[in-house]
Amino acid sequence: MKRLALFLLFCFSTAAADDTPAATLSKWLEKFPEADLDGDRALSEKEVKAQKEKLRNERKGTPHTNKPPTAGGAPREYPVDPGWDEPDFPEHAVSHRSPEEIAEIYKKQIKKGPAVVSFEKPADGALRIIGTGHSFMAPGYWALPKITVAAGFAEQPLYTHTGGGITGSARYKWEQENGIFEFDGKPKPKLLASISNAEWDVMMWGPYFNERPEYYSSWIDFALRYQPEMKFYLSDAWPQLYQLGDERPDSENLFTEKIFERIGKEKREGYSGLIETLRESYPERVFILPTSDAMTLAAKAYLRGELPGVEGINRIIGGKERSLWRDELGHLGPGFERLEGYVFFATLYGQSPEKIEGDIPFGASPKMNQAGYPTEQLDRILRRIAWEAVVGHRLSGVTDKNGDGLADAPE
Repeated sequence: MKRLALFLLFCFSTAAADDTPAATLSKWLEKFPEADLDGDRALSEKEVKAQKEKLRNERKGTPHTNKPPTAGGAPREYPVDPGWDEPDFPEHAVSHRSPEEIAEIYKKQIKKGPAVVSFEKPADGALRIIGTGHSFMAPGYWALPKITVAAGFAEQPLYTHTGGGITGSARYKWEQENGIFEFDGKPKPKLLASISNAEWDVMMWGPYFNERPEYYSSWIDFALRYQPEMKFYLSDAWPQLYQLGDERPDSENLFTEKIFERIGKEKREGYSGLIETLRESYPERVFILPTSDAMTLAAKAYLRGELPGVEGINRIIGGKERSLWRDELGHLGPGFERLEGYVFFATLYGQSPEKIEGDIPFGASPKMNQAGYPTEQLDRILRRIAWEAVVGHRLSGVTDKNGDGLADAPE
């Protein structure tokens, strides 16, 4: 969708509604149905002005910024540029340009390497994956290629644009790649160049706090313009300490299976709602990577004494290096990067990691260089947990009714 100059004139003037393109009014009505005060399914100048005033009042006095916090970890509450409330992005957004223009913009920014990354369609069925993400996605991005190759594929085509915390969120990367809002006039279209000029099968994102569907539909609309068969996957992360309240627990005695069921359910329902909303517009296109369910199952298994070698829930509370989580924000503990990788693999390829024969040469855990951990026994349990989480989530797109470790054929 292109924003017309007349639309900008409309936004900041008292021009009559009759002078505004009907398509623009239609976009406003679609985005803000509550603005139709008289219920006639059409917007008048008065109704549009009233809606604009309402939006201004809602964000009055709230500065917008994409800058990450200097301390205290990832912010759960953050202001968003008011441009996200508009029916379309600014006319100079890179996503409005042609594929050739987008590639040329990025080409001028890089010192080495191609502006467009592409992979030939793998004959063995490997998926060509492009994605954004942050430190919660990094473990899975690290482990997935190793798992895919161990499963018999020649390679795992993967190209990402990531960042730490909020800078790796889908919203932030969309603004940054397009050169809009806080990045106005400073585009970095790393993924946009490759999406529009090469072939891809899958796009993945990491979640963030207080998400809106449009943070993802923006990417989806752009990708489907060039990749009509593409599918999209959003990880739902996992339970975090903040869900227990403002006070950090003094010991791990607080943690019970019931506690993990509660906070795991909160994560599941929140991101399931987001996916369901997106699936209304993109049926059978958008899916969950159920890492939250996997970590919830792992935590409950630990409490039952079923994770050999694991010594604690969270290192920052219990002080044990071999814990499921290692800090207050909720980064994964050593060895659990492979659980996230197994969830990614099982969801994307519809195959249980349990079917992979033998050990996978992961090498040392990125966060713990210690030989012999995780053990083979623990690794096999993580494979089982990953498959259980994937087939157990109704939005993963994977079912296994006959229990053969392979996704059921579409009905």
